[in-house]
Amino acid sequence: MALPSPETLQLFLDVATEAAQAAGAVLKTHWGKLQSIEEKGRPGDLVTEADKNAEAVILATFRRHLPDHPILAEESGVIAGSETQYCWAIDPLDGTTNYAHGYPVSGVSIGLLIDDVPTVGVVYDPGRDRLYRAATGLGVTCNRKPIQVSTTAKLQNSLLVTGFAYDRHLTSDNNYAEFCYLTHLTQGVRRGGSASLDLAHVACGELDGYWERGLKPWDIAAGIVLVREAGGIVTAYDQSPLDLSSGRLLATNPAIHAALSAALQATPPLSTWSDVDKMATVAPLS
Repeated sequence: MALPSPETLQLFLDVATEAAQAAGAVLKTHWGKLQSIEEKGRPGDLVTEADKNAEAVILATFRRHLPDHPILAEESGVIAGSETQYCWAIDPLDGTTNYAHGYPVSGVSIGLLIDDVPTVGVVYDPGRDRLYRAATGLGVTCNRKPIQVSTTAKLQNSLLVTGFAYDRHLTSDNNYAEFCYLTHLTQGVRRGGSASLDLAHVACGELDGYWERGLKPWDIAAGIVLVREAGGIVTAYDQSPLDLSSGRLLATNPAIHAALSAALQATPPLSTWSDVDKMATVAPLS
Protein backbone atom coordinates (compact mmCIF):
# COMPACT_ATOMS: atom_id res chain seq x y z
CA MET A 1 0.00 0.00 0.00
CA ALA A 2 1.31 3.42 -0.99
CA LEU A 3 0.33 6.12 1.46
CA PRO A 4 -0.81 9.51 0.21
CA SER A 5 1.33 12.49 1.13
CA PRO A 6 1.18 13.74 4.72
CA GLU A 7 -0.69 16.79 3.44
CA THR A 8 -3.36 14.59 1.84
CA LEU A 9 -3.67 12.45 4.96
CA GLN A 10 -4.07 15.61 7.01
CA LEU A 11 -6.84 16.75 4.68
CA PHE A 12 -8.63 13.42 5.09
CA LEU A 13 -8.20 13.65 8.86
CA ASP A 14 -9.67 17.15 8.92
CA VAL A 15 -12.70 16.12 6.84
CA ALA A 16 -13.33 13.14 9.12
CA THR A 17 -13.03 15.43 12.15
CA GLU A 18 -15.56 17.88 10.74
CA ALA A 19 -17.97 15.04 10.04
CA ALA A 20 -17.53 13.42 13.44
CA GLN A 21 -18.07 16.65 15.34
CA ALA A 22 -21.16 17.48 13.26
CA ALA A 23 -22.57 14.02 13.98
CA GLY A 24 -21.73 14.43 17.65
CA ALA A 25 -23.75 17.63 17.74
CA VAL A 26 -26.73 15.69 16.37
CA LEU A 27 -26.31 13.02 19.05
CA LYS A 28 -26.25 15.68 21.76
CA THR A 29 -29.47 17.16 20.38
CA HIS A 30 -31.28 13.80 20.49
CA TRP A 31 -29.88 12.74 23.88
CA GLY A 32 -32.75 11.81 26.19
CA LYS A 33 -35.35 12.78 23.58
CA LEU A 34 -35.63 9.71 21.34
CA GLN A 35 -38.97 9.18 19.65
CA SER A 36 -38.24 5.92 17.83
CA ILE A 37 -36.16 2.87 18.84
CA GLU A 38 -36.26 -0.11 16.46
CA GLU A 39 -34.55 -3.47 16.07
CA LYS A 40 -32.75 -4.20 12.80
CA GLY A 41 -33.65 -7.89 12.59
CA ARG A 42 -31.43 -9.22 15.40
CA PRO A 43 -32.38 -9.06 19.08
CA GLY A 44 -30.63 -6.10 20.68
CA ASP A 45 -29.37 -4.60 17.39
CA LEU A 46 -31.03 -1.21 17.71
CA VAL A 47 -31.36 1.83 15.49
CA THR A 48 -32.82 5.22 16.37
CA GLU A 49 -33.50 8.52 14.64
CA ALA A 50 -30.23 9.72 16.20
CA ASP A 51 -28.26 7.05 14.25
CA LYS A 52 -29.98 7.99 11.01
CA ASN A 53 -29.71 11.75 11.41
CA ALA A 54 -26.08 11.60 12.52
CA GLU A 55 -25.21 9.45 9.51
CA ALA A 56 -26.98 11.87 7.18
CA VAL A 57 -24.80 14.72 8.48
CA ILE A 58 -21.65 12.64 7.99
CA LEU A 59 -22.57 11.68 4.44
CA ALA A 60 -23.37 15.29 3.57
CA THR A 61 -19.94 16.34 4.83
CA PHE A 62 -18.20 13.75 2.65
CA ARG A 63 -20.28 14.71 -0.38
CA ARG A 64 -19.02 18.28 -0.01
CA HIS A 65 -15.35 17.49 0.47
CA LEU A 66 -14.61 13.99 -0.90
CA PRO A 67 -17.48 13.08 -3.23
CA ASP A 68 -15.50 10.44 -5.14
CA HIS A 69 -14.58 8.37 -2.07
CA PRO A 70 -16.55 5.14 -1.49
CA ILE A 71 -18.24 4.78 1.88
CA LEU A 72 -19.33 1.80 3.97
CA ALA A 73 -21.86 3.15 6.45
CA GLU A 74 -23.66 1.11 9.08
CA GLU A 75 -27.14 2.40 8.24
CA SER A 76 -26.80 3.21 4.52
CA GLY A 77 -24.56 0.35 3.43
CA VAL A 78 -22.15 0.71 0.52
CA ILE A 79 -21.99 4.03 -1.32
CA ALA A 80 -19.86 3.68 -4.44
CA GLY A 81 -17.19 6.10 -5.60
CA SER A 82 -14.52 6.31 -8.27
CA GLU A 83 -11.49 6.47 -5.91
CA THR A 84 -11.63 2.74 -5.26
CA GLN A 85 -8.40 2.45 -3.25
CA TYR A 86 -10.22 4.35 -0.50
CA CYS A 87 -13.17 3.30 1.63
CA TRP A 88 -14.56 5.20 4.60
CA ALA A 89 -16.02 2.94 7.31
CA ILE A 90 -18.59 4.96 9.25
CA ASP A 91 -20.58 4.27 12.39
CA PRO A 92 -22.66 7.35 13.25
CA LEU A 93 -23.57 6.01 16.69
CA ASP A 94 -21.38 3.25 18.08
CA GLY A 95 -23.09 2.11 21.26
CA THR A 96 -26.72 2.57 20.24
CA THR A 97 -28.02 0.33 23.02
CA ASN A 98 -26.20 2.42 25.62
CA TYR A 99 -27.48 5.62 24.01
CA ALA A 100 -31.06 4.39 23.83
CA HIS A 101 -31.00 3.58 27.54
CA GLY A 102 -29.43 6.89 28.53
CA TYR A 103 -26.11 5.27 29.46
CA PRO A 104 -23.44 7.77 28.40
CA VAL A 105 -20.98 5.47 26.59
CA SER A 106 -21.34 5.92 22.85
CA GLY A 107 -19.63 7.78 20.07
CA VAL A 108 -19.04 8.51 16.41
CA SER A 109 -16.48 6.41 14.53
CA ILE A 110 -15.06 7.37 11.12
CA GLY A 111 -12.15 5.40 9.68
CA LEU A 112 -10.45 5.40 6.31
CA LEU A 113 -9.26 2.16 4.73
CA ILE A 114 -6.65 2.52 2.01
CA ASP A 115 -6.39 -0.74 0.10
CA ASP A 116 -8.22 -2.32 3.07
CA VAL A 117 -5.68 -1.05 5.64
CA PRO A 118 -6.96 1.31 8.39
CA THR A 119 -5.06 4.55 7.86
CA VAL A 120 -7.10 7.48 9.23
CA GLY A 121 -9.29 7.37 12.30
CA VAL A 122 -11.51 9.79 14.18
CA VAL A 123 -13.59 8.81 17.20
CA TYR A 124 -15.72 11.41 18.96
CA ASP A 125 -17.22 10.81 22.39
CA PRO A 126 -19.94 13.47 22.83
CA GLY A 127 -20.72 12.40 26.40
CA ARG A 128 -17.21 13.27 27.60
CA ASP A 129 -16.48 15.73 24.77
CA ARG A 130 -13.40 13.76 23.76
CA LEU A 131 -12.10 13.92 20.20
CA TYR A 132 -9.61 11.22 19.24
CA ARG A 133 -7.72 11.70 15.96
CA ALA A 134 -5.01 9.71 14.21
CA ALA A 135 -3.47 9.02 10.82
CA THR A 136 -0.65 6.68 9.91
CA GLY A 137 2.63 8.50 10.46
CA LEU A 138 0.95 11.61 11.86
CA GLY A 139 0.49 10.45 15.44
CA VAL A 140 -2.59 10.38 17.64
CA THR A 141 -4.23 12.90 19.95
CA CYS A 142 -7.14 13.27 22.32
CA ASN A 143 -8.49 16.81 22.28
CA ARG A 144 -5.35 17.79 20.34
CA LYS A 145 -2.93 16.45 22.99
CA PRO A 146 -0.71 13.41 22.23
CA ILE A 147 -1.66 10.13 23.85
CA GLN A 148 -0.04 6.72 24.19
CA VAL A 149 -0.89 3.23 25.33
CA SER A 150 -0.26 2.11 28.90
CA THR A 151 2.99 0.71 30.26
CA THR A 152 1.39 -2.10 32.28
CA ALA A 153 3.91 -4.92 31.99
CA LYS A 154 2.05 -8.02 33.20
CA LEU A 155 -1.32 -9.48 32.31
CA GLN A 156 -2.10 -10.05 35.99
CA ASN A 157 -1.84 -6.29 36.60
CA SER A 158 -3.92 -5.28 33.60
CA LEU A 159 -7.41 -3.85 33.19
CA LEU A 160 -9.08 -5.13 30.03
CA VAL A 161 -12.26 -4.50 28.08
CA THR A 162 -14.33 -6.66 25.76
CA GLY A 163 -17.82 -7.02 24.35
CA PHE A 164 -20.39 -9.51 23.12
CA ALA A 165 -21.80 -9.88 19.62
CA TYR A 166 -25.50 -9.61 18.83
CA ASP A 167 -25.64 -13.34 17.96
CA ARG A 168 -24.43 -14.35 21.44
CA HIS A 169 -27.89 -15.81 22.14
CA LEU A 170 -27.53 -18.25 19.24
CA THR A 171 -23.94 -19.53 19.34
CA SER A 172 -21.59 -21.11 21.86
CA ASP A 173 -18.79 -18.98 20.34
CA ASN A 174 -20.07 -16.05 22.36
CA ASN A 175 -17.03 -14.77 24.35
CA TYR A 176 -18.56 -15.70 27.71
CA ALA A 177 -15.81 -18.18 28.60
CA GLU A 178 -13.08 -15.70 27.62
CA PHE A 179 -14.70 -12.95 29.67
CA CYS A 180 -14.87 -15.13 32.79
CA TYR A 181 -11.40 -16.60 32.30
CA LEU A 182 -9.66 -13.25 31.81
CA THR A 183 -11.52 -11.86 34.80
CA HIS A 184 -9.67 -14.50 36.87
CA LEU A 185 -6.29 -13.70 35.32
CA THR A 186 -6.34 -9.89 35.51
CA GLN A 187 -7.36 -7.03 37.76
CA GLY A 188 -10.65 -6.82 35.89
CA VAL A 189 -12.50 -6.97 32.59
CA ARG A 190 -14.97 -4.27 31.62
CA ARG A 191 -17.76 -4.35 29.03
CA GLY A 192 -18.14 -0.87 27.57
CA GLY A 193 -20.63 -1.49 24.79
CA SER A 194 -18.86 0.68 22.19
CA ALA A 195 -15.96 -0.91 20.29
CA SER A 196 -14.61 2.39 18.99
CA LEU A 197 -14.45 3.89 22.49
CA ASP A 198 -12.93 0.67 23.87
CA LEU A 199 -10.11 1.06 21.34
CA ALA A 200 -9.79 4.78 22.11
CA HIS A 201 -9.41 3.98 25.80
CA VAL A 202 -6.66 1.48 25.01
CA ALA A 203 -4.96 4.12 22.87
CA CYS A 204 -4.93 6.67 25.69
CA GLY A 205 -3.76 4.15 28.31
CA GLU A 206 -6.93 4.04 30.41
CA LEU A 207 -7.26 0.36 29.53
CA ASP A 208 -4.45 -2.08 28.78
CA GLY A 209 -6.09 -4.38 26.25
CA TYR A 210 -9.21 -5.22 24.29
CA TRP A 211 -10.52 -8.21 22.41
CA GLU A 212 -13.86 -8.98 20.80
CA ARG A 213 -15.57 -11.03 18.11
CA GLY A 214 -18.50 -10.26 15.80
CA LEU A 215 -17.20 -6.81 14.85
CA LYS A 216 -17.82 -4.90 11.63
CA PRO A 217 -15.32 -2.64 9.84
CA TRP A 218 -17.26 0.48 10.86
CA ASP A 219 -16.90 -0.56 14.52
CA ILE A 220 -13.11 -0.78 14.52
CA ALA A 221 -11.46 0.87 11.50
CA ALA A 222 -10.94 4.21 13.23
CA GLY A 223 -9.94 2.74 16.59
CA ILE A 224 -7.30 0.51 15.05
CA VAL A 225 -5.46 3.58 13.76
CA LEU A 226 -5.68 5.21 17.19
CA VAL A 227 -4.13 2.23 18.97
CA ARG A 228 -1.35 1.68 16.44
CA GLU A 229 -0.36 5.35 16.36
CA ALA A 230 -0.37 5.35 20.19
CA GLY A 231 2.25 2.58 20.20
CA GLY A 232 -0.09 -0.37 20.62
CA ILE A 233 -0.41 -3.63 18.72
CA VAL A 234 -3.54 -4.77 16.85
CA THR A 235 -3.74 -8.31 15.47
CA ALA A 236 -5.91 -11.39 15.25
CA TYR A 237 -6.35 -13.39 18.46
CA ASP A 238 -3.32 -15.56 17.61
CA GLN A 239 -1.08 -12.54 16.81
CA SER A 240 -1.32 -13.15 13.08
CA PRO A 241 -2.07 -10.13 10.86
CA LEU A 242 -5.50 -8.65 11.41
CA ASP A 243 -8.23 -9.66 8.97
CA LEU A 244 -11.03 -7.09 9.19
CA SER A 245 -13.51 -9.49 7.61
CA SER A 246 -13.03 -12.01 10.45
CA GLY A 247 -14.72 -9.71 12.95
CA ARG A 248 -12.11 -10.66 15.59
CA LEU A 249 -9.56 -8.30 17.02
CA LEU A 250 -6.93 -8.16 19.77
CA ALA A 251 -5.53 -4.72 20.70
CA THR A 252 -3.13 -4.10 23.58
CA ASN A 253 -0.02 -2.31 24.72
CA PRO A 254 3.11 -4.16 23.51
CA ALA A 255 3.99 -5.66 26.89
CA ILE A 256 0.92 -7.84 27.41
CA HIS A 257 0.04 -8.70 23.82
CA ALA A 258 1.59 -12.17 23.74
CA ALA A 259 0.23 -13.10 27.16
CA LEU A 260 -3.31 -12.02 26.34
CA SER A 261 -3.15 -13.86 23.03
CA ALA A 262 -2.00 -17.02 24.81
CA ALA A 263 -4.78 -16.70 27.39
CA LEU A 264 -7.45 -16.33 24.72
CA GLN A 265 -6.22 -19.45 22.96
CA ALA A 266 -6.00 -21.39 26.24
CA THR A 267 -9.45 -20.44 27.54
CA PRO A 268 -11.25 -23.59 28.74
CA PRO A 269 -14.87 -24.09 27.68
CA LEU A 270 -17.44 -23.10 30.28
CA SER A 271 -18.44 -26.75 30.68
CA THR A 272 -15.10 -27.40 32.45
CA TRP A 273 -15.53 -24.67 35.04
CA SER A 274 -16.64 -26.94 37.88
CA ASP A 275 -13.19 -26.66 39.43
CA VAL A 276 -12.53 -22.93 39.53
CA ASP A 277 -9.17 -23.32 41.26
CA LYS A 278 -7.70 -24.89 38.13
CA MET A 279 -8.63 -21.98 35.89
CA ALA A 280 -5.78 -19.71 36.98
CA THR A 281 -3.13 -22.30 36.05
CA VAL A 282 -3.91 -22.82 32.38
CA ALA A 283 -2.49 -19.58 30.94
CA PRO A 284 0.62 -17.64 31.92
CA LEU A 285 0.17 -14.64 34.21
CA SER A 286 2.84 -12.53 32.52
